[in-house]
Amino acid sequence: MGWTAATDDNGVTGYDILRAPGASGGTFTQVGTSATTSYGDTGLTPSTTYRYQVRARDAAGNTSAVSNTAQVTTQPGSSTGGCTAVPTVQTHWATGYVIQPLTITNTGTSAINGWTVTFTLPAGHTMAGSWNGAVTVSGQTVTIRNAAHNGTLAPGTGTTSVGFQVNRPNGNTALPSGYTCA
Repeated sequence: MGWTAATDDNGVTGYDILRAPGASGGTFTQVGTSATTSYGDTGLTPSTTYRYQVRARDAAGNTSAVSNTAQVTTQPGSSTGGCTAVPTVQTHWATGYVIQPLTITNTGTSAINGWTVTFTLPAGHTMAGSWNGAVTVSGQTVTIRNAAHNGTLAPGTGTTSVGFQVNRPNGNTALPSGYTCA
């Protein structure tokens, strides 16, 4: 933001920048200073209204009255397409189990057009089959990518699910861990 330079018989040495939250109410507090007639504010919340006032300082330490109030609204934040993956054990037996559903939810503010879930199988566990996703395994790390029919998830609450079956050593009751979604 910028403003017209102030004049003073002692010489203007800088400006105090004051900010208040919202379109009305709220208290103005000093958020910065500037030696020039401009100021760039940072760390603001996206899609939020702020009000600004400026006062000049001179070489003798005097300050002017505050300027008229300028109101600004910040730009929307960048859209995100974050997601979560939450597993549910459908059934299990001594040498295996089925995770169904593994629910993938779009927690972001924009649609997701393709997702990837990664997790770690316990030692000795092996994938036996899967559905509704493309699975790759590297060591104990499993990656599931969307199928053609379930890759697009609406912002905020769009969900889909996949499932898989795992073989395990007899009596080993450990389950996969470290689910991440991108």
